Amino acid sequence: MSDTASDDQNAGPATMKAAGQDRFGGPEEIHEISLPRPKPGISEILVRVHAAGINPTDWKHRAGQSWFPEPSVPLGWDVSGVVEAVGLGSTLFEPGDEVFGMLPYPHGVGSHAEYVVGPTRAFVRKPAEIDHIQAGALPLAALTAWQALVDTAGVAPGDRVLIHAAAGGVGHLAVQIAKARGAYVIGTASAPKHEFLRGLGADEVIDYRETDFAEAVHDVDVVLDTIGGDYQPRSLRTLRPGGILVSTLPRPAKGLREEAERLGVRVKLILVEADHAGMQAIADLAAEGALKATIAGTFPLAEAAKAHEAGETDHTTGKLVIVMDEGTGSGD
Repeated sequence: MSDTASDDQNAGPATMKAAGQDRFGGPEEIHEISLPRPKPGISEILVRVHAAGINPTDWKHRAGQSWFPEPSVPLGWDVSGVVEAVGLGSTLFEPGDEVFGMLPYPHGVGSHAEYVVGPTRAFVRKPAEIDHIQAGALPLAALTAWQALVDTAGVAPGDRVLIHAAAGGVGHLAVQIAKARGAYVIGTASAPKHEFLRGLGADEVIDYRETDFAEAVHDVDVVLDTIGGDYQPRSLRTLRPGGILVSTLPRPAKGLREEAERLGVRVKLILVEADHAGMQAIADLAAEGALKATIAGTFPLAEAAKAHEAGETDHTTGKLVIVMDEGTGSGD
């Protein structure tokens, strides 16, 4: 790559379609808008988006439950697509490369659009074995699971791992990652989702509606909590001495750390981070067939509001994906 930006940087349309909002509120606030097509800066790439996952953080930000003082236009962190142009100093990719990744969370937002700019090292090459819908569903949820289970908890063969909301976006990927690490996996989910989780490799499944997991589960090494609230202190009781609770909810329940110290266990609260090495590990697992997102539904960009509405029901199993154009593959 030369010392200047790609000659193709200024090619293509001057504007693009995106999913935006004028104010915080419900799904009805999301509508299709036109924005200037971005240009890649230093160490950035411009990606023509084929598919972009949607996550609970998207509808929370849309509703104003976020760090943003004003609505973000557009939302979206997951992205899978094709490199359109390359910025100064970037050498990993060339125009035409298929890539996927997660924009830096939370302020690197913007993938629910036809084009997006992001740091080169937030992306890796999309494996040929998966399509754009599958790749677009993976980054944020899979990175969350990877950073929780591998980077933070250090899950190793033989570890007993309890995963809450195991059929959810993060949860069902966490089950697969833990199994790929050789762990014994226990998942909590409603009864209709038990067969699905067993199909992913879960060794035990608990119906949280009928059974108190804090009484039924003991001597686990790791708990992954994506729910928060009283799930955090209750989960401490399932851990063996020295075990660890990793929660994706960054605010601890009252007295959580004190109770953990009393019980001789650890607590870590995480937020997902853009991570080139983690994305490559996820790409490798996906290429091997060891990690696959279950696609709960796909929506064209013009129906992004319907995707938000579907996600907020809390009844979906797996991931919802916004698809920008035809021919990206089914992902199912």
